[in-house]
Amino acid sequence: MSVRLIYELQDGMLRIAAYGNWTLPKITRADQKMLAQKQQEIIQAIRRENLKAVLLFYAETEENTAAAVQSVAAVGNSVVQDTQKDREYAWGSLLLSFFCVVCDEADKKNVPVDVSALLPQMRKLLEVNYNDPLSSIEPSRNPFYLFGDFFCAKFGQVHASMNFAGEITASLLKFFAGKASVSAKDVWQEMYNAGAASLPIISLVSILLGLILAFVSAIQLQVIGAEVYVSSLVTVSMVRVMSPVLTGIVIAGRIGASYAATIGSMQVNEEVDALETFGINPVEFLVLPRFLALSLMMPFLTVYADFMGILGGFAVIFWGWDISFYAFLENVQAFTTMQHIFIGLFHSFIFGILIAMSGCYQGIVSGRDAEAVGRATTLAVVHSIIGIIVSTSILTIILSGFNL
Repeated sequence: MSVRLIYELQDGMLRIAAYGNWTLPKITRADQKMLAQKQQEIIQAIRRENLKAVLLFYAETEENTAAAVQSVAAVGNSVVQDTQKDREYAWGSLLLSFFCVVCDEADKKNVPVDVSALLPQMRKLLEVNYNDPLSSIEPSRNPFYLFGDFFCAKFGQVHASMNFAGEITASLLKFFAGKASVSAKDVWQEMYNAGAASLPIISLVSILLGLILAFVSAIQLQVIGAEVYVSSLVTVSMVRVMSPVLTGIVIAGRIGASYAATIGSMQVNEEVDALETFGINPVEFLVLPRFLALSLMMPFLTVYADFMGILGGFAVIFWGWDISFYAFLENVQAFTTMQHIFIGLFHSFIFGILIAMSGCYQGIVSGRDAEAVGRATTLAVVHSIIGIIVSTSILTIILSGFNL
């Protein structure tokens, strides 16, 4: 063999010395097997033994290796002066990768690695990865620095989210131009998941909300003998604001979290990277079907929630205050206008966009472990609910300014 690798464990110090021409054209299959075997033995030694330090050395001749090892053994971890020339890069990438593996294992055990006996180029490459001078700098406690660091981090998040919104807009333009990589089957499946599959929970929550609104309102209006107007109060409240907000919160917890978990799991399994490798835009293939489905289904879910909430309110005033169905229906028709309905549908459409963008964005930017997926799911729900509340406030102020 043209190369040789020796290691020695003494007094808690692991000394590893290599010599010979380690360039790939000179390495035989037997050399590779020898290196793999020695690598496993050294890794086990690092994991098993209580080491104080690891010393790495390379020379082109065995005589230089033995002399250098004896020199290092005599002076311990002190810096050894370069006694050889780094000529022709005879060490190659195979030996460097071996040293990188050794450094990785030593770093996991918090064992210092002495690379001072390596060639200058090898030292530079290893020190860049394992002896980063910036890692020893402690963060400043200055409040201005902390504020600036916080501001920069938030600005980076806003910038990333705006880029994501721009990608969705570009994908929508391609979709309407008929050039997007969107499957109609995926869109219909997502519409079913967001629509028909959500009807049971929407029914339960809407009926209960209508019951609560009608009961509380009837108790207050009973003082002035105006229980009949409970129908108009419940109807306008549900149609204009309550149904869109309640439906948005339920969908954020059910569908928004599902989007983040699904796409985040695909990130963990590197399926998103596989799509990019095949030339498929992940935003078009994964995000756009969910975005279209939820944006379209939210208004329909809101109309259904309106009906169920009004039905719950009618049940309260019919059984508790003996108001007939015709009196209830007359007040509903008298005080409910198409303006209220359109405002509620507009709210729900905005909520659908916010929920879809939040869930898909958190899934796309999530990490590649199980904890990151759970964190992305939580952030998707929290950000969706915050977006619903903030957008409701903004829309209410704007519409009030136009007397709507």
